[in-house]
Amino acid sequence: MTITLTLLVVALLVGFDQLTKYLVLINVKPVDAVPVIDKVIQFRYTENTGAAFSIFSEKTWLLTIFTGVMIIAGLLYLFLGKADNKLQFAALVLIISGGLGNLIDRLFRGFVVDFIEYLFMEYAVFNVADIFVTIGAVLLVVSVLFIKNGGEEKDEPTEQ
Repeated sequence: MTITLTLLVVALLVGFDQLTKYLVLINVKPVDAVPVIDKVIQFRYTENTGAAFSIFSEKTWLLTIFTGVMIIAGLLYLFLGKADNKLQFAALVLIISGGLGNLIDRLFRGFVVDFIEYLFMEYAVFNVADIFVTIGAVLLVVSVLFIKNGGEEKDEPTEQ
């Protein structure tokens, strides 16, 4: 994938994340919560100054620096052609896009807008950028563990 196309995909994903947060700010924040599927999921406006599950709360500056460094490292990894296969490339694009979406929030709002809340179990409130990072991380692990360079599946070890 070319640099231009990669940056376009990242921009589209970040744009989608930011659009969802904007819509939550204007539609959900004033009413606190909006049911999506009764007793299953709702949109509830939350300001998160930390990371996942609110760890490092009030350490926005530390998370901002860490996220910025990781985004730069991920972009360099991609643009230097270090991704071993297409799945790894896609995983990194998702992680970078999600990280950038939340970084924009930290830089311009001082917190991350979270809004997706499960009602059937105790779980952190999260957002679209978090979904991108999570899916990207899972795909990255799969690509590293099960796929050889060039996209072929890794062979099972043979006994000798």
